[in-house]
Amino acid sequence: MYGNKAYNAYKNNSVNHASKDQLLIMLVDGAVKYSKMGRQAILDKDSKKAHESLIRTQDIFIELMATLDTSAGEWASQIFSIYEFINNRLVEANIKKSVEIMDEIIPLIEEIRDTWHAATKLAKAK
Repeated sequence: MYGNKAYNAYKNNSVNHASKDQLLIMLVDGAVKYSKMGRQAILDKDSKKAHESLIRTQDIFIELMATLDTSAGEWASQIFSIYEFINNRLVEANIKKSVEIMDEIIPLIEEIRDTWHAATKLAKAK
């Protein structure tokens, strides 16, 4: 019981004291994690876990869309469209409990994660 409380306190502190870049990385890492958990739960015929995991992934993409500065240029609008596409496919995958849709979008989610990781490294290098 104590270990669980300590871990939760650590998690809260890491989120509360993270920079914007760190928060973004945490979000995209979480999107990969929960999308894969949702896919596996669909395979396991665990509808409740699949739903919860896919909703968490949707919530992440909704947050990414809400915090994206679309006035930053055409690239920001394009990223928003990609986030929106993924979110819409997540909704459909959740309704249909479709592994095929998850197989389509997980590589996109991983590519977004990899892109943001690379961008963060480049920004730190400057």
